[in-house]
Amino acid sequence: MEQTALRPKSMPGSPGRDPAGPGPESRPARRPHAARPRGRRLVGMLAGVLCALVLVLAGVGLGTVGATVIGMSRLAEMQRQAAAAGPAKPSAPPARSAAPIPAPAAVRGSLGVEVVDAPKGPGALVVAVHVPGPGYTAGLVRGDVLLSLGAAHIGSASDLAAVVADTRPGHQLVMTVRHDSGAQQKLAVTPGVVT
Repeated sequence: MEQTALRPKSMPGSPGRDPAGPGPESRPARRPHAARPRGRRLVGMLAGVLCALVLVLAGVGLGTVGATVIGMSRLAEMQRQAAAAGPAKPSAPPARSAAPIPAPAAVRGSLGVEVVDAPKGPGALVVAVHVPGPGYTAGLVRGDVLLSLGAAHIGSASDLAAVVADTRPGHQLVMTVRHDSGAQQKLAVTPGVVT
C-alpha cells in the first residue's frame, strides 16, 4: 500500500504555496522599490550614535588625563627648581617713594547718543539712541538735531562732545532739539556717567 501525504491546496488568486512544493518559484518575488524594514535601520543608526558618543567621551577623557599629567610634571619640575635654589630670604619692607599718588580720573558726563554733523545747517544729528540712557529718557529719537545744550550752542558733533564732557553727571540741563518735521522743542536731560 502506498502512502500519500495530504497537502493543502491554495485558493485561486491567493499568494499561497505552490502545490509543487517549496522552491525558488514558490516564494513571492521581492519588489525592487520596496523599502527596507525600519526596525533594522533604526537599530543600526542608534548603534552608530552610541559608538560615536563613546569615542568622543573617550577622547575627551584621554585629553584631560594627558593635560593633567603634563601639568603635574611641570609643577613637580618647578618645585624641584625652587628647592634647589634654597629657601627664600625675607626681604626688607619696600621704602615709600616720594612720587605723588595720581588723582582719580575726572568723572565725565554722557547723553547716551551717537551723533554726526548735521547735513543741513548747524547742530549734531542723532544717529543712534542707547536704551536705556539719558537721551532716551529725555525723549530723543533717531533723526533729531541737537542745537543747544544748557547755555552752549551746538555747531557740530565735536562741539556737542566737548560740551557733554564738561557737564557734571546728575545735574539737569535743557537742550533744544529740531525734529525731522522741522519743529523745535526744548527737552530736559540729566547726563549720566561714562563707564
